[in-house]
Amino acid sequence: MANVLTTGAWLSAPIKRPSFFERLLRAYVESRQRRAERVVEQYIATHGLQKLSDDAERQIGRLLVKAGQ
Repeated sequence: MANVLTTGAWLSAPIKRPSFFERLLRAYVESRQRRAERVVEQYIATHGLQKLSDDAERQIGRLLVKAGQ
């Protein structure tokens, strides 16, 4: 009984499960993030960049916009 009282289990509210649409949106956003990361990784690997220059950042930005279409 002391464990329940010290952890505050009686006072905590039940956790609400996210709705189907919240889970769907989260999965969509996460997949888009992974896709963007892959595009950037491929660009860096292809061009053998050690340091990002302004031009490389612009090119990556263009690739991400193109990949999002």
